[in-house]
Amino acid sequence: MMNRRTFLCGLTLGTLSAPLAAEAQQAGKVWRIGFLGVTSGPVPGSDPSLNAFLRRLRDLGYIEGKNIALEFRYSEGRTERYPVLAAELVSLKVDVLVAESTPAAIAAKQASSTVPIVMVSVGDPVGAKLIDSLARPGGNITGLSLLAPELAAKRLDLLKQTLPKISRVAVLWNSANEGMRLRFRETQIAAPVLGVTLQSVTVQSPDDFNTVFAAMTRDRPESLLVLADTVTVANSRRTVEFATRNRVPAIYEWRGFVDAGGLMSYGVDFSEHFRRAAYFVDKILKGAKPGDLPVEQPSKFELVINPKTARALGLTIPPALLLRADQVLE
Repeated sequence: MMNRRTFLCGLTLGTLSAPLAAEAQQAGKVWRIGFLGVTSGPVPGSDPSLNAFLRRLRDLGYIEGKNIALEFRYSEGRTERYPVLAAELVSLKVDVLVAESTPAAIAAKQASSTVPIVMVSVGDPVGAKLIDSLARPGGNITGLSLLAPELAAKRLDLLKQTLPKISRVAVLWNSANEGMRLRFRETQIAAPVLGVTLQSVTVQSPDDFNTVFAAMTRDRPESLLVLADTVTVANSRRTVEFATRNRVPAIYEWRGFVDAGGLMSYGVDFSEHFRRAAYFVDKILKGAKPGDLPVEQPSKFELVINPKTARALGLTIPPALLLRADQVLE
C-alpha cells in the first residue's frame, strides 16, 4: 500500500523507483489488528476458533511481533461494554477491527465509519443495518453472516429424534440481541411443523441467569434449546451445569457448549468461520475496500454429540444419529 509521502517520492524519483519505495514501506509495516470478542475464556489461548484465525493469519504471512500487532478486548458477556471497548480499539488506530458478534459489530460501526470492520458471526447484518446487502455491503464492514434459517428447524428435529415424545421446548436466548430475535422467530416458525410448543426464556446479562435457572427449576422444561450469543456463550459452563444437574436434555448452537459437557450441538463450524475472517483481513490489508467484498454465509455445519452426558441424563442416542454426527465426544 502506498501513502501520500511514498507517492510524492515516486513522482520526484521516477516511475522505476516508485515500486521499490512501496515495497520497502510494505516490508517494514506493522499492521495493527483489533479484536472485539465475547470472552477470553477460562484459560487464555484455549479458544479453538480464535486459534484457527491466528493460525490462518500466520499461513498468510502475518506474524505477531514481526508485521502485525494484536489488540484484544472482551465484553465477558456484558453487551453494554462493547461501545467503550470498540472506542478504545479505534483510538489505538487499528488498521482492521474484527468483531465477533452482532452487538460487537454494531458497537464497532458506531465507533468508526472509516476503520475497516470484519464481522465474524453476525446473524442478520442487513436486518441489523450493518450493511446494505450481502453482495455489496457498502461502507466499512464486511465478513461473515450466520444467516441460515433452516438451522432452527434442524435443531428442533434433532431434539425430536433424540426425544420423540417431547412437546415443549424451552428456548434460552438474549432478547437484547437483534440477531437473536431473528433466530428466535425462525425457531417459532419451525416449532408447529414439528409439533412442539416453545417456552421463551430470556436473558440480557450474566446477572439474569440465577433468576432464569430458578424459574426453570420450578417449571422444568422437557428439553432446552440454547441460542449462542455474547451473553449465553460467556455463561456456557453455568448453563451446561444447570441442564445436567436438573437432567434437562439440551441442544446448543455452538459446539463449545458440548465441549463443556453439553448433550449435543448443531450449527456453524466457528473455527472455519474464523479462518475465513483471516481471508477478509488479508484482503483489506492488501488494499481492498470492505464495502466491495461480498459477505459470506455459512456452508459447513457440524453435529457434535456427547454420549457421556446422554448416559448421565438416562438417554439413549439413536444409533442413526450417532452415525450422522461429525464428532462424537467420548
